[in-house]
Amino acid sequence: MPITIHKRLLLISIRELRRIAGKPMYVFCMLIAPIFCFIFFTTLMSKGLPNNLPAGVVDLDNTSTTRNIIRNLDAFQNTRIIEQFSSFNDAREAMQKGEIYSFYYIPEGTTEAAIAGRQPTVSFYINYSYLIAGSLLYKDQRTMSELASGAIGRSTLLAKGATMDQAMTYLQPIVIDTHALNNPWLNYSVYLCNTLFPGILMLLIFLTTSYALGVEIKDNTAGQLLKMADNSITTALTGKLLPHTIIFFIVAVFYNVYLYGFQHFPCNSGILPMLLSGLLLVLASQALGIFFFGLFGSMRLSMSAASLWGVLSFSISGFTFPVMAMHPTLQALSNLFPLRHYFLLYVNLALNGYPLVYAWHSIAALLIFMILPFFVLKKLRNEMLHYTYIP
Repeated sequence: MPITIHKRLLLISIRELRRIAGKPMYVFCMLIAPIFCFIFFTTLMSKGLPNNLPAGVVDLDNTSTTRNIIRNLDAFQNTRIIEQFSSFNDAREAMQKGEIYSFYYIPEGTTEAAIAGRQPTVSFYINYSYLIAGSLLYKDQRTMSELASGAIGRSTLLAKGATMDQAMTYLQPIVIDTHALNNPWLNYSVYLCNTLFPGILMLLIFLTTSYALGVEIKDNTAGQLLKMADNSITTALTGKLLPHTIIFFIVAVFYNVYLYGFQHFPCNSGILPMLLSGLLLVLASQALGIFFFGLFGSMRLSMSAASLWGVLSFSISGFTFPVMAMHPTLQALSNLFPLRHYFLLYVNLALNGYPLVYAWHSIAALLIFMILPFFVLKKLRNEMLHYTYIP
């Protein structure tokens, strides 16, 4: 009685499960490493936004007005004044040593010049080697300068007989009402983790898929795999990678439930569309891993290419630097990375809450990635039958 294709798939999947259980590296890459990264990054950014960043002050004027400015600056959530320096050089040396991220410089005569209407200048120096810390401190110190300027101007107008409403209308003729959409808390964990987690998972899928295929040739078991699949490379790949797909999808379900269920990150579309997006990412990543191995025909080269492609994905997907601001060539190349399309799905579904149909182009792109293995199936079959592994 001939063995059905379903039976062959089952036997190959059981064989692969045994191989996974027998190699600790599989367990590490498929379960331990991603879950550790998920917990590590959410714990690392548990506060959401860095607070009380160390800064310094050089107050050469030393009046009640400048002391009030310093107290107000220290009251900002992101700024903590840890020391008042006696000179510019002392503050500069402290910043170069990494003791502070910035310092606020108030020259002598600032208060007198402000009251006399001579437009004094205050300076703030930021260490932009630390981008996030520098940006937050720059925002606080710039805001404080504008508030101090407004306070002095208001006092001057009131002294000249203007009412409070007249003074405020003169100082701020247009009132700005700012609303941060989708992430109003400015939570860096929300901003980063929703793309870091799938990016890490995608990279591990690339590597694990390339390794799983390469180790068949290394261990000289590829012929046995094809024999179990009745010499069908499609059956062999499907049966071999099916356990991988299930395990990686379970990990994708875990990080979605962890982020949206336990961390309460915004998910305006509901969790089911994000689970579908996670499944599409897993399948697209596996397809690209197969393509890399079929294209290069070597475990070493395919894993190197997978590593490079995975790492580049973090830079070109658009969550750290907007794709629309990149060079047109890079904008076109960004479509070659599955993480880019997953990021668009996350923005459109979880953040904006659009129906799934409005994200069809990103879904179609991930489905196109799944076609890639068909271009290398013949070459992959020949490699499994005739390639000799050279250490």
